[in-house]
Amino acid sequence: MNRTFAALGGLIGAAGIAAYAAAAHSASAHMSTIAPILFIHAPAFLALAILAKISRAAYGGGLALLLGLILFIGDLASRDITGDRLFPGAAPAGGTLLILGWLLIAATGFRALDFKR
Repeated sequence: MNRTFAALGGLIGAAGIAAYAAAAHSASAHMSTIAPILFIHAPAFLALAILAKISRAAYGGGLALLLGLILFIGDLASRDITGDRLFPGAAPAGGTLLILGWLLIAATGFRALDFKR
């Protein structure tokens, strides 16, 4: 098991619940968008904790998901907290990385595209 991905799954799940609480108890414009995105990705990282040990495609997908979440969620949270973006294009770059990450994970289902260690 990849303990890093397992730990990230727990942390992302906790952040998702915190974002749901923030959305319910504040006038935050983006927390209601952030919360489900985090909460949906938490179990994905728990699954990646197992898949990443047998597939480089899954490992790469997990890294792309992590970077995508940091950029996408970071940009939305930054808008709420500071009133400014992380940097121009951070959210679209993060979204693109999230799509790429999921496609890499999907590649684990195709033996020809799976890069065994």
